[in-house]
Amino acid sequence: MGTGASSELEALEQALHQEGFVRTYVWRDGPAAFYPEHTHDRETAHIILEGEMTLGQHGGQRTYRAGERCDVPAGAVHWARMGAAGCRYLIGER
Repeated sequence: MGTGASSELEALEQALHQEGFVRTYVWRDGPAAFYPEHTHDRETAHIILEGEMTLGQHGGQRTYRAGERCDVPAGAVHWARMGAAGCRYLIGER
């Protein structure tokens, strides 16, 4: 990753920390990876860095692409499917 991408990632992480997200990390899923319905103990924010993720919750679904963010409340039942090229994303937990 080049310097520009690194500083951009650092800025995104800093913004999440300022919002109260205590833990941040980058995660990568392969093409068409699928997570069936599940919950998390903490609220999570997902900022798409590369690829795309379709997130389903509350009976609907939306596809998020690079530069977009989706938040999932603690305890919310949801599922996720990655795009054909996979997905790399920054996760924040609070």
